[in-house]
Amino acid sequence: MKKLRWQLIIIFMTGLVVGILLLAEQPETGQVATPQPTRGGVYAEALVGSLQRLNPLLDLYNPVDRDVNRLIFSGLLRFDARGAPQADLAESWGVSRDGRVYNFSLRTGVRWHDGEPLTAADVTFTIELIREAEGLIPDDVRQFWQQVEVTALSPTALRFELPEPFAPFLDYLTFGVLPQHLLGGMYIGDLINAPFNLSPVGSGPYRFDRLLVEDDQILGVVLTAFADYYGEQHYLDQVVFRYYYDAAAALAAYQEGEVQGIGQVAVDILPGVLAEPELSLYTGRKPELSLVLFNLKNPEVPFFEAVEIRKALVMGLNRQWMIDRILQGQAIIANGPILPGTWAYYDELEPIPFDPEAAVNILKDAGYLIDSEDDTIRQKEGVELHFELLHPDTELHQQLAEAIQADWLNLGVGVDLIPMPYEILIEEYLEERAFQAALVDLNLTRSPDPDPYPFWDQSQATGGQNYTQWDNRIASEYIEQARVTTDLSERQRMYRNFQVIFNEDLPALPLFYPVYNYAVDRQVRGVQMGQLFDSSDRFATLHQWFMVTGQPLSATPTPTQMVAEE
Repeated sequence: MKKLRWQLIIIFMTGLVVGILLLAEQPETGQVATPQPTRGGVYAEALVGSLQRLNPLLDLYNPVDRDVNRLIFSGLLRFDARGAPQADLAESWGVSRDGRVYNFSLRTGVRWHDGEPLTAADVTFTIELIREAEGLIPDDVRQFWQQVEVTALSPTALRFELPEPFAPFLDYLTFGVLPQHLLGGMYIGDLINAPFNLSPVGSGPYRFDRLLVEDDQILGVVLTAFADYYGEQHYLDQVVFRYYYDAAAALAAYQEGEVQGIGQVAVDILPGVLAEPELSLYTGRKPELSLVLFNLKNPEVPFFEAVEIRKALVMGLNRQWMIDRILQGQAIIANGPILPGTWAYYDELEPIPFDPEAAVNILKDAGYLIDSEDDTIRQKEGVELHFELLHPDTELHQQLAEAIQADWLNLGVGVDLIPMPYEILIEEYLEERAFQAALVDLNLTRSPDPDPYPFWDQSQATGGQNYTQWDNRIASEYIEQARVTTDLSERQRMYRNFQVIFNEDLPALPLFYPVYNYAVDRQVRGVQMGQLFDSSDRFATLHQWFMVTGQPLSATPTPTQMVAEE
């Protein structure tokens, strides 16, 4: 056995030496190098919609304008994917102990795209326009600025004095600043049709270059990197936006080589996008929440006052099925009223599972029974577990409402569906508290600060947006204190406690958070996308994007096809 062992060792060693010699004879192979960022190149993106006004005060109702304006204009602050404020035009800021006074220092040497210096006077000028913009700016924003005293202390220093402490104040400082030296003396009404809106001057990383026009129709806009930008220089020389009628046309434009990105991948083109081998898909949570509101003070539906009934109802909803089958996977199950991924979100909340059997047992324990084999609806002391569910009259909301109705019928709960236009639902039913239950979407676009006060505080139950009329004193105290406390860790603790109470009390049933899909060709590297507060937030990391292979698309159209307007 010992001799055999030595023979095996000799054979092994001989094979090892031969193997090494053979490897030494192999030709050298090149290593796969990680592409290094280089400056240059043109990125072209398809947007579904049309250009209206390249003016940050006039883009509220047109997301594709906001996408372009994000690159042309600057605000005092930006917010990262977690909802934390980041310096932009403002270099630093501080707040007084009482939370009423904010002092800001602007970066020195900031230039407009025409070379003129940007100063604190441009900021105060823009705020004056916001104060006047009735019908163009939301009333609550306009009225808020009318109560804030704004003082330019020097060309690079600003003071904001609030009538009372208000921690979400920083949310209001992301507006794009406009140049006073070009627009001074104009009222907001004059600005609506001003030539500036089609040839803007901003202070952002890209300057307006030209429009792409054919047959008097604007087909696109070309932006060129601004060499004197105060922030980090971008790798891409130009960004081109091209406008298309619908998502299918945007996908076709990519397939034909007109663009390298699709601004928003709608559900109807998602399979086509996934089938493109060179097209990368990026997904982020949208700043929206779909939920079912209960009118907790409506005597026609007294059972909504019982938390166990509300809990049984949410346990009886197969939300994942709705996401998979109706939303085609384009949403995340919601676990509360604060957006996940943000600094205020408490990720240790116990999720409420889909458990119809447990839900039925809860209803039985609460005394709601099915009296006979012929009955399908539970009742207690002559009160049927039956109510009306209002919902927007869209095809999507109809499908969701029908799924909710079917799930609750399986529990022995009857639901009558009542579709109506969203405006009527809000103005005539929610605001009047004249509803039993309602399927709604809460839109928190451009609101990084969570501030649940408007929707869930006791004081907003009458005349405010607390449509459920939830009356929880402890929860209200937490959100009231959080909006006047500037210490972020303290606010985080208070919102954590609020979320725990909300999750236990369930004044409304959170359904899901929709997601946003964005597609960019693999030729473009460095692309990252986090959670979104606006569709334009997909450009938060644009300074890291660069081209690696192939010939970038030309931003210059052929003379026979396009006419460039200066």
